[in-house]
Amino acid sequence: MTQERTASLGALVRQVVDETPVFDIHTHLYDAAFGELLLWGIDELLIYHYLVAEAFRWHDLTEHEFFALPKAQQAEVVWDALFIKHSPISEACRGVLTCLNALGFDVKKRDLAALRREYAKWQPGEFVTRCCEVAKVRKIAMTNSPFDELERPVWERGFERDPRFVAALRIDPLLLDWPATAPKLRAWGYDVSAELNAKTFDGIRRFLGDWTKRIDSQYCMVSLPPDFAFPHNGATAQIIEHAIMPHGREHNQAFALMIGVNRAVNPALRLAGDSVGAADVGAVERLCAAFPENKFLCTMLARENQHALCVSARKFRNLHVFGCWWFMNIPQLIDETTRMRLELIGTSMTPQHSDCRVLDQLVYKWSHSRAIIGNALADKYEDLAATGWEPTRAEIERDVHDLLGGALEKFIAP
Repeated sequence: MTQERTASLGALVRQVVDETPVFDIHTHLYDAAFGELLLWGIDELLIYHYLVAEAFRWHDLTEHEFFALPKAQQAEVVWDALFIKHSPISEACRGVLTCLNALGFDVKKRDLAALRREYAKWQPGEFVTRCCEVAKVRKIAMTNSPFDELERPVWERGFERDPRFVAALRIDPLLLDWPATAPKLRAWGYDVSAELNAKTFDGIRRFLGDWTKRIDSQYCMVSLPPDFAFPHNGATAQIIEHAIMPHGREHNQAFALMIGVNRAVNPALRLAGDSVGAADVGAVERLCAAFPENKFLCTMLARENQHALCVSARKFRNLHVFGCWWFMNIPQLIDETTRMRLELIGTSMTPQHSDCRVLDQLVYKWSHSRAIIGNALADKYEDLAATGWEPTRAEIERDVHDLLGGALEKFIAP
């Protein structure tokens, strides 16, 4: 293949990746109907926990002093520490600037007050549309917890849903703190007890079924620590086996496992205080083998787990790997992980999700990730063309659609 044709193919691939609308399969965003639960704007960008943790490496405030400040003053502390007194070269800082620049705000002046004035011109619903247009996002999966005291009442009273937002049922308290969760389910009318027996498992299944229907959940999900084990005689594994798995088969609900977070290694940092640990991929394999009729989604937080997890996906067709989660969400690791997955399992995976907590972050997460995915794919198609198999535009568009959410949609479909 000539150098000119190779360059043309690479440019085509990057163009298709850049233009294809995304289904962002895991975020912490909300439909605007949830009011203040939908976070957006410059102050929210600056007090995102990635930046808060980084800012503590520079400023002299104690954690207590910082979190006692009003939100606007917290944002000013972070802005001063990471953007004014030091160059914002970390991925989290660069992301803020990518958002502002792509949304049409002037970052050259380094004027936080001016940025706030620009944001004040927007209304939440309009800004959702603006961010989705700039990020080229067609659909957003929320993270929805019935155990959230602010969120649950919104679902219970009902609201007119924005079709761009779909629900995912988050059940961490159910699996990670059953003794404290059982009384809540009893209070909500479910016949459960602290003892894990057949009656309790039936009550849990009824709870899951009710909320799956109420929110039209696309899948159910949990974030787990590195020491997650299966099989195991603890509550987490027992509830998965006897309640989550039957529920999944009955309601065609994939179970998303996000594994590897060590919670609150520095509690004073609040959301910013979590860390990472390598997990046992064998636990995922044993789940997939024990329940072949169930579907599993999985992402892992530690770099050390990525290769083994990808190999597991080669062995189990009921396992879909996705995303570069949290501490994996830096360009070096996104590139490494995406290329490995392409080489091991082709396009039968989802290379990225945004994990956004702030609406504006859709812009930078997808801008940065598209560039990496586009480069990795361009190299792979050029390798194909070198064998004499020259991909057509239609084939490239099909594959990119799959990688940017289409494969996940097919995987979780009835």
